[in-house]
Amino acid sequence: MAALVENMFYVREKPWHGLGTRVEEALTSQEAIEKAGLDWTVDPCPVFDQRGIQIQGYVANTRSSDDSVLGIVGQRYSIVQNKEAFDFTDSLIGQGLKYETAGSLRGGRQIWLLGKLPDTDIVGDKFEPYICFTNTHDGTGAVRCCMTPIRVVCNNTLNLALSQAKRSWSTRHVGNIQAKLAEARQTLELADLYLKHFAEEADRLANSKMNSGMVITVLDQMFKLKDDASERQKETAKAAKYEIVNCMMAPDLAQFVGTKWGFLNAVADYVDHSNPVRRTKNWEENRFANVVAGHQLLDRAYELVGVGA
Repeated sequence: MAALVENMFYVREKPWHGLGTRVEEALTSQEAIEKAGLDWTVDPCPVFDQRGIQIQGYVANTRSSDDSVLGIVGQRYSIVQNKEAFDFTDSLIGQGLKYETAGSLRGGRQIWLLGKLPDTDIVGDKFEPYICFTNTHDGTGAVRCCMTPIRVVCNNTLNLALSQAKRSWSTRHVGNIQAKLAEARQTLELADLYLKHFAEEADRLANSKMNSGMVITVLDQMFKLKDDASERQKETAKAAKYEIVNCMMAPDLAQFVGTKWGFLNAVADYVDHSNPVRRTKNWEENRFANVVAGHQLLDRAYELVGVGA
């Protein structure tokens, strides 16, 4: 992902190799937008063909700081300025939200910000809840915001898709964006509501037994193969199941051995820290995307052991 990072700031530990400004403590939104190099606006400009004739129905999203074109979009495209992104996350939480990292990717075409909420204890573990916001200025993606609880002892991201409370929200860049942002503030109630149900679900799963037979059954369903699966696919699935079982035996999960919560944490450990079979050019970017959208494998594990169980 380093090649994709244009500017960013980070607290203490750099999240990716590459450019960045280190700070010692989380910043307010005003400080963050300056340290991250996001204190610029996006302005729609007319688009002309080679003959100098304006192309109707399209505009060029142009960055004010250097006049670079971030993308060609339709005139219905509604811009969400970087400052509006910070204002939005600030308003979701109110006073006290601090930002640990923020920056731009792909020459300013995508921006992100990660705001830290006060720590919380869940089933005896310390969790650091975050709000992650991403936006694109080139017309390729939506405005997205999500809650991300991270288990401190092992740095695992547990993005459970709870039925009782939304973890994420997104909208396309069309229509009245400001009205949509206002609606999101009213309906998400991201921090308090999600964390309340997350804690309740963790407690329920920590008190739900899961024997070795159930583990094997669930893993077989998670890594279900087609009849014509290749030997390589079979070996990959076998290795993944073996690694998750090893994660279940980790010392930090000793208190949850034999429970559904322990199993889910092992899957989260595997998802967050295992190396991909193929390190594609954008594998780090894809891993970051999983923070926002959630990981299919963890969602599937929770579906099998958690929902309605």
